[in-house]
Amino acid sequence: MPRRLGTKASRAIGASALPTPIPSTYTTPLSSAYPSAYASEAEFDPEDEMSTIPIGSLSLHDSAVSLTQITKKDKEKATRKPFRFMDLPSELRVKIYGYYFADTGRVIDLDPDNYKRIHKRLAILRTCRTIYSEASFVFYSTPTFRLFPTHPGRFFKTKKPLLARLSSRQRGWITSLELRLGPGWNKPPRGWMVNPALGLADCINVRKLTVFVECDPSDGVFNGFRKADGFYEGFSKNLLSDVLNGMPWIDRVHFDAWSSVKKSGAMMRGLLEATSAHQRKICWGPERGWTDLEDAGEQSHITHAVTASLNGVGIDVIVVA
Repeated sequence: MPRRLGTKASRAIGASALPTPIPSTYTTPLSSAYPSAYASEAEFDPEDEMSTIPIGSLSLHDSAVSLTQITKKDKEKATRKPFRFMDLPSELRVKIYGYYFADTGRVIDLDPDNYKRIHKRLAILRTCRTIYSEASFVFYSTPTFRLFPTHPGRFFKTKKPLLARLSSRQRGWITSLELRLGPGWNKPPRGWMVNPALGLADCINVRKLTVFVECDPSDGVFNGFRKADGFYEGFSKNLLSDVLNGMPWIDRVHFDAWSSVKKSGAMMRGLLEATSAHQRKICWGPERGWTDLEDAGEQSHITHAVTASLNGVGIDVIVVA
């Protein structure tokens, strides 16, 4: 029987193992049709540490050495112990406190800049009781504290000066006070008065009182501006007397002034009389440059002139006011 000739049906081809790409409507731009051999801006970081290393220093040996150094530094940081400050003698700790508070200023007063200069420094007082006691003593005993505020503004007319804002323990650490006269010479603030709230009785360690005179209203340049003749001079004299009465343990008073203030003026004469009446020793500050030799020299010159006139050597008439 003859064989039937027929075409063989082809077998269906199975699904391909590779995924079929999905056609996209986005056309690749001509500029990016071929991959670039250069790094793009996103891939290149100019601040990368590896990009700054010279090509000649890139080797396995150097990498091993650098890794060893990094490991050593990490170990040193991990094993580093904090400095045991409290193991130091108290004398050294007090010396360190002095350097720590060196930028707070020579004279402390009510001032808007106190927060920047002083407040942050006082954070060390919160460490422990021992540091609070030692550092507080250094902070309050080293600078000079002003009795009454002189900074213009809200602090100048306050009824509560800096000394009254401190505790009795803090006032007991103070060793130096300053009375600055001159601001408000036409109308002194009401807060400039000595009362129990000021706390002078607690300042038992004060050994130095400085009186600084900024101006003398008895001078001729104040004519027509002063409240009354002798008003501020009398006010300053009484204020100094009240301060000396409140601190009888002070044995000396340091006087200083600007260059325009004269020792022979009514202002200084009243202050010197009040100091002598309380039997306190008078000292002079460095700003004005007054000395005891000036008074002695003037007195010696007057005595010599009077003696010469009485002996008939001269005929000049000397009038001493």
